Amino acid sequence: MKLQSKSNAVLIGNLPHDSTSFVGRRSEISDAKRSLSSSRLLTFTGPGGVGKTRLAVRVADAARRGFRDGVRFVGLEELRDPSLLAHTVADKLGLRDQSSRSATEAVIDHLRECNLLLVLDNCEHLIDECAMFVGALVRACPHLRILATSRQPLGLYGEATLVISPLQVPDPDQRYTPEALAQYDSVRMFTDRAMAAYPDFTLTDRNLPVLARLCYRLDGIPLAIELAAVWVRALSLDQIDERISERYHLLIKGPRDAPTRQRTLQALIDWSYDLCSEAERRVWAYVSVFDGGFDLTAVEQVAGCETVTSEGIPAVIDSLVDKSILLRQDFDGTVRYRMLESIREYGEERLRAAGQYMATRHRHRDLYLGLAERFDREWIGPGQEAWIHHLRREHANLRVALDYCLMQPGEASAALCMVTWTEDYWTIRGFLTEARHWLDQALAAAPAPTRERTRAVCVDGWYALLQGDVDAGMLLLAEATALSEQHNYVVEGARVTHVKGMAALFSGELENARLLFERVLSTFRAAGESRGELFTLFMFGHTLSLKGERNPALELLDECLALASHYGDLFFRSYTLWARCWADMLRGDLEGADAAGKDALRSHSRMDNKLGTALVLDTLAWVAERQDRHDRAATLFGVAATVWNEIGAAPHFFIRIGAAHDEHIALARAALGGDRFEQKSQKGRHLGGGKAIEYALEDRSAGRVSSRRAEAETPLTRREQQVAGLIADGMSDKEIAAELVISRRTAETHVEHILVKLGFTSRAQIAAWITAQQPSRPLQRL
Repeated sequence: MKLQSKSNAVLIGNLPHDSTSFVGRRSEISDAKRSLSSSRLLTFTGPGGVGKTRLAVRVADAARRGFRDGVRFVGLEELRDPSLLAHTVADKLGLRDQSSRSATEAVIDHLRECNLLLVLDNCEHLIDECAMFVGALVRACPHLRILATSRQPLGLYGEATLVISPLQVPDPDQRYTPEALAQYDSVRMFTDRAMAAYPDFTLTDRNLPVLARLCYRLDGIPLAIELAAVWVRALSLDQIDERISERYHLLIKGPRDAPTRQRTLQALIDWSYDLCSEAERRVWAYVSVFDGGFDLTAVEQVAGCETVTSEGIPAVIDSLVDKSILLRQDFDGTVRYRMLESIREYGEERLRAAGQYMATRHRHRDLYLGLAERFDREWIGPGQEAWIHHLRREHANLRVALDYCLMQPGEASAALCMVTWTEDYWTIRGFLTEARHWLDQALAAAPAPTRERTRAVCVDGWYALLQGDVDAGMLLLAEATALSEQHNYVVEGARVTHVKGMAALFSGELENARLLFERVLSTFRAAGESRGELFTLFMFGHTLSLKGERNPALELLDECLALASHYGDLFFRSYTLWARCWADMLRGDLEGADAAGKDALRSHSRMDNKLGTALVLDTLAWVAERQDRHDRAATLFGVAATVWNEIGAAPHFFIRIGAAHDEHIALARAALGGDRFEQKSQKGRHLGGGKAIEYALEDRSAGRVSSRRAEAETPLTRREQQVAGLIADGMSDKEIAAELVISRRTAETHVEHILVKLGFTSRAQIAAWITAQQPSRPLQRL
């Protein structure tokens, strides 16, 4: 007889998806839902491997319809630094800590009026910090419910606990029919996992007693069942039972005060370890230093040594995946691996016992120091979107590497390099408070007046200014100035001067900002600092635009766009398009402003750059107001407000932006009346996610309006369609300018906008696209 696998339910929101079927737990699900209805904090307790996480996900999915604002899942197994608990939760909630308030305050402000279920998974290693954090949330957020999993209760007043026991097991001395044995959840799980590992696995009259005995000896612990069942590919049930029996005989030497089930799980992991080859054991131990996953290249650098050659590691990894020691994950065509926390801890214990822990941590640190250096070297280029996503996946490992740098004497300067080399990553992701946390600790541990310290102090000051922490920022910039002047650090000094220019711009001192940007532009160019040149061109042009010097401003912004296009840069091009949007609006070109703003929004959205997205959304609202599209303006203000709130920032952090924001809100409110303005603004606040961006971009489904089908199918303006058509006819920029009676620079800008909107990199792609849109058009020379 074969037991059929139960189909997986698709879980919604950020709840993890079940990769295997969910077995049993009906009474626990019912008890948990009942407890959640009467208590604001419910904690699942029980031994490791008992299935607390899976059950929490299932309960959350079953209960989510009862929460207006949904369910959010926060896994804490990757988190080792207790001080980053609130930052981790804020990240999972989609918050970006641009403000100087604490992460806990940001989370509380975000959740204060939310009717939401928050799942905090694996709290046991942060039990004190979790208790304090959860207590603060429960006191401040009256409509919030929290479901926690931990090996022990949080110990808070009003906490409801539900002990999660192992799955029900059969009596090994009783005889069962196949149907009767299949009623036990432990048997169903073992059979399900065995069939997944070996499709020809079947239950027979002969192996029924063995299976009953196995499930009993595994104590119904889901993790133990998972680890044992995978061996049906190589061993019979009798062989598995025999080996487990031998291993369990040794449990009498284990800690007598440990619960039997925990000793059983330890014994099972011991047994799995013994069944691995020596190379597999070594790699298992080596990869325990990773957090949050890793790829094959990372394993080869950290685990490669004389006893495990890099050439043999792929086969070892494949074997460890087969044995369920490693879990495979796929990300956009890239394969990564992770370990269950109990498996990782076991490997770490073996690594420490072998005296290899710190040496392996050092290799791990070197890997991520090298990654940060590559980011710094390759950031200005065509791979920025991929870089941001890659570093986001490696964030937990960056934390581990930074922790090592701060733990080991003489290594703090490496931490300074890791943070400063990845400077734009922290700003894009909105992790400014965490970045300052690492910088402040590393600066305290590395007081020597080095080039690395100078740059780090400057970056720390820049982050402080972005968070509105002006006093701290200016003190840091003063120190960076002294260091750069004392040691004649030319490039670092230019960076400091540039940040001072930003500070002047933020405070409305336009002439001072102009002088500072003008001073450093030549320095960056002479040093070949492409990032500094792009950043300065963008900010210099924006400053001149605000001063009313429109033609010089447009020249600088267009130069920045052309240079960004040359490099394949997306980050600074996005900000420059935003500045161009503002400049076009000021000179009355509202169509051009709207097009540039939408181009910028598409790029910022691709990189998940929340600050850039907030700036563009706000500016598009100003453009809509000037177009007398008051309803759209009010809605966009609502959309922008949501993003500003997510990052803990506001337009008023920047004087000129805040003034323009207030002016246009007042105009829209006057045009619509207070009630209608609030109605439309609330609509924008509740759009959320992709729908909000879709609204801002005014994307339409093909064929929605049949009389304008062609227009709905293309993101190009009429002028851009003209230019694209001339490109398809084989014209150069100079010929297009003559044909349309515009300047060559304007023609080049139109081409740049077309490339951005269509996501192309060459004129040939534009020509092919036009030909596909208009099949009767012949493809001309290029």
